[in-house]
Amino acid sequence: MPLNFVRFKHARFSARFPDTFRYSRSHYWMAPVEDEPGLWRVGFTKFATRMLGELVDCDWKMKEGDLVRPGDNIGWVEGFKAASDVYCVMNGAFAGGNPGLKVDACIVRSDPYEQGWLYAVRGEPEAESLDVNGYIELLSGTIQRMAEEGHGEEEMTNDE
Repeated sequence: MPLNFVRFKHARFSARFPDTFRYSRSHYWMAPVEDEPGLWRVGFTKFATRMLGELVDCDWKMKEGDLVRPGDNIGWVEGFKAASDVYCVMNGAFAGGNPGLKVDACIVRSDPYEQGWLYAVRGEPEAESLDVNGYIELLSGTIQRMAEEGHGEEEMTNDE
């Protein structure tokens, strides 16, 4: 099923966000996997990928079947600009990391909403997850605060 996107532009940042995904306040997306009831893929939003830069490596602390809940530290990613822990935004059982990232971790930035997912969970999104409009509202406020504080201008380029 093709994705429909909502366009977002604020200052020097523009992006498109799938309209049927759920989003976390920590800039992850969550999407159900077609033909796999209860399985969700999780990835970084375009905003998060801009903050990290190109991904170069990742690893998972969890094994398939391990129970996870929102806020659990489940692994790490390393980008050219930053390294970051990866936190769970789902309730359920860890279903594995994206094996494609070991071949080409750059797909997280080049194709964040389809091939560039990070990990999968059998379960459901965190209760605080947002729809696309709620996420855009959150993102607008985040970018506004960053601009007021003088942070992140170099990352806010228009590279949809």
